[in-house]
Amino acid sequence: MNRLELDGEFTQLAELRYTPAGIPVSSFVLKHVSEQVEAGMKRKVECDVSSMAMGPLALEAQNISEGSSVKVTGFLAKRSLKSSQLVLHIQTLERII
Repeated sequence: MNRLELDGEFTQLAELRYTPAGIPVSSFVLKHVSEQVEAGMKRKVECDVSSMAMGPLALEAQNISEGSSVKVTGFLAKRSLKSSQLVLHIQTLERII
């Protein structure tokens, strides 16, 4: 299974682009901060996750202000065929108020 649920701050929104097939693509970074329990100990977790949305979600992402809190679900995939970097592909996007 490849499914990730994450909340964080919406940052580094790139300009909307389109695939050769005309599908809108929005790229951004989710800045996540939380406290997790690992091996019985509390641990502060901070990470920046490269993310992207396609289709109607890409258009929706363009309307979210940087610094807004969001909750997303999606899957991880390589940035490209030749890259080992992972990108979170967003399937659901919800603003947290």
